Amino acid sequence: MTTLNPPSCLSPIFSADAAAASRRPKLVELVSLPQPIAQCLERDQFAEEIEMADRLTRIAIVSSDRCKPKKCRQECKKSCPVVKTGKLCIEVTSQSKIAFISEELCIGCGICVKKCPFEAIQIINLPKDLDKDTTHRYGPNTFKLHRLPVPRPGQVLGLVGTNGIGKSTALKILAGKLKPNLGRFNNPPDWQVILTYFRGSELQNYFTRILEDNLKAIIKPQYVDHIPRAVQGNVGQVLDQKDEREMKKELCADLELNQVIDRNVGDLSGGELQRFAIAVVAIQNAEIYMFDEPSSYLDVKQRLKAAQVIRSLLGPSSYVIVVEHDLSVLDYLSDFICCLYGKPGAYGVVTLPFSVREGINIFLAGFVPTENLRFRDESLTFKVAETPQEIAEDIETYARYKYPTMTKIQGNFKLKVIEGEFTDSQIIVMLGENGTGKTTFIRMLAGLLKPDSVEGSDVEIPEFNVSYKPQKISPKFQSTVRHLLHSKIRDSYTHPQFMSDVMKPLLIEQLMDQEVVNLSGGELQRVALCLCLGKPADIYLIDEPSAYLDSEQRIVASKVIKRFILHAKKTAFVVEHDFIMATYLADKVIVYEGKPSLDCIANSPQSLLTGMNLFLSHLDITFRRDPTNYRPRINKLDSTKDREQKTAGSYYYLDD
Repeated sequence: MTTLNPPSCLSPIFSADAAAASRRPKLVELVSLPQPIAQCLERDQFAEEIEMADRLTRIAIVSSDRCKPKKCRQECKKSCPVVKTGKLCIEVTSQSKIAFISEELCIGCGICVKKCPFEAIQIINLPKDLDKDTTHRYGPNTFKLHRLPVPRPGQVLGLVGTNGIGKSTALKILAGKLKPNLGRFNNPPDWQVILTYFRGSELQNYFTRILEDNLKAIIKPQYVDHIPRAVQGNVGQVLDQKDEREMKKELCADLELNQVIDRNVGDLSGGELQRFAIAVVAIQNAEIYMFDEPSSYLDVKQRLKAAQVIRSLLGPSSYVIVVEHDLSVLDYLSDFICCLYGKPGAYGVVTLPFSVREGINIFLAGFVPTENLRFRDESLTFKVAETPQEIAEDIETYARYKYPTMTKIQGNFKLKVIEGEFTDSQIIVMLGENGTGKTTFIRMLAGLLKPDSVEGSDVEIPEFNVSYKPQKISPKFQSTVRHLLHSKIRDSYTHPQFMSDVMKPLLIEQLMDQEVVNLSGGELQRVALCLCLGKPADIYLIDEPSAYLDSEQRIVASKVIKRFILHAKKTAFVVEHDFIMATYLADKVIVYEGKPSLDCIANSPQSLLTGMNLFLSHLDITFRRDPTNYRPRINKLDSTKDREQKTAGSYYYLDD
C-alpha cells in the first residue's frame, strides 16, 4: 500500500499529540482518490472539526434598540455565506421585530457585522471553557452572564466592573429575585437542577439557605431618581413605616437626614434621595443587604459616612454586597472583591474572590493572573506627573489670570470667595462638601450669576470666554447625537485632533445615530463632556464629570480632560467628589470651609499636597498610595498607618 505525503498546509496536524491524532482524517481511505481531491477533503474535514470546536464558545448579540428590519434591506441575511448554502443561519421575516442569528450555524465570518447599516450585530468569540459556566441568559442573541460572585456571611463583598457587564443581573440572582436559567432560556431548569449545578461550592449553601430559610434580601436601587415615582409621603413617615431595627434616630444623624425629615420624598435632591435610600435599606431587618452604587451624588464626607453605615449592618450570619464605581470608597468599604470583565451588553464573567487590594489592582491592570487572561489592552495607573508649570524653566511663558474677592448671598446662604490666580494649561479642582457653594462660584466665573456689590460698587470679574458643563444634564434636543454635535461644535467634532483626543476615547462614535433623549446617564455624561471641550473657550468649567460613569470610564474621562487642557493651553475648573479622579486631575485645589448651606469660604488655589492635607484634616481621614499603580487608598480609621500619618500631619501621602 502506498502512503500519501501530507500537504504542506496540513503540516501542523502531523506534529500534534496522540489525542489530536485520533481525530485526524484517515489518510489511507483517501488513497484511491486523485491527490488534489484527497487534499481538499482532508482540509475540509479538519476545518469542520475546528469549526465545531469554535461553535461552542461563540455568541451572537443583536441589539434590540438598534436592529430595524423594516428600515433596512436585510443586508445581514443577504450577505451571510451560510444562508446562501440554504441553512437558516439568519432569519428575518416581515413580522420580525429584530433579526435572529443561530449561534449553532454561525461560522463567525463577521460579514453580517460589517454589512448591518445600524451596527446592531456583534459576533463574539468567548474565552474557552466559558460555555459550561453560563449562569443566566435572557434570551436568544442577548446578554449572557458567566459564573456568580460568592458572598460570605459577616463580610462585605464588593463588585467592580464596567457598566453593562452584569453586576445588576448578579445582584438580582443573589437576592432571589431572578432565577438563574443556566443559559437554557427556552427550557429553564428547576431549583433542584440549579442546586446540583452549584454542588460543592459556597453558592450551593447560599441558595439552599435562600430556599429553605426564606432569607429576606433588600436591594438599594442604582437609579435613586426613580424612587419618588414609587414612594409617597414625607421622609419621616416612610422611615417610621420601615423601622424594624429601631435605628431611625441614629441613622438620620449619621446620614444627615434630620434637616429633610419633614420634606416630601418627591422634593429631595439627588444626594438627599441617595442618603434616604441607604437609610430605608439599613433600617430594616434582613439577612441579605445589597447596595447598587451607594456613593452617587454624595460628597466625600457623606460617602465615608454611608460606608460606615453599610459596614454596621454586618453580623455573623448576614450578607452585605456592594456595587461601587468610586474605587477609593470600594476599597474602604469591602472585605473582599469580585471583578467582572467581558464585553458590555454582550457577556460578563465573574472572577474568583480576591483580597480588596489585589482585586482592585487586577481590575486596573486588566489582567487576571489566576486565569492567565488579559481583558484590557492597557493597565491604568495614577502616578501624579509633574505639572508643566513645575518643570518649566521660564514660568513667565504661562499666561496668568486673576479673579477678585467676591461674595454672594442667596437666602440664608452666604459664600465668600478669596481672590486667587491661575495660569493656562492648568486644572483647578474644587474640594468641599455639598452645599458649600462650588457650583455658585463656577456660575459666577461663567457670568451666569452676578456677585454682590461691595460698598455700593460692582465687583469686576475679568471677562472670560467660558464653556460650562452643568451638574445636572437634561436632554431636550429632539434628534440624534450626530445632529447635536453638528449644530453645537461642528468645527471641533470634524477636526482629526479632537476626534483622536476626545471623541475616540469617550466612545462617541457608537452613539452618533442614537436619539439624544434616549441616552442613558453615562452616555449623556460623555456627550456633555464632548460638547463642553468642543466649544472654543479660555476657561472650561466642568461640574461633576464622573456622575453616572463607571470606574473605567472615569479614568478615561480624567485622561481626556487632562490631555485636552494641556494640549489646548487652556484652564479648567473641575468640581469632583471621586477622590481618585480628583487627585489625578488636580494641578491646584480650592478648598471650601464653613457650614454647608449657611456660611462658607472658598480659599485661593493652592498646591495639591497643601490643599489635600487641609481638606482631609477637616474630614479626619488619611490617604496613602498603592505602590503598584499609585492609586490613593483610604487608611482604615485608627489603623497604625492612620495614626502615624495624623501624628506627622501628613493626611495626604504623595511619596511613592
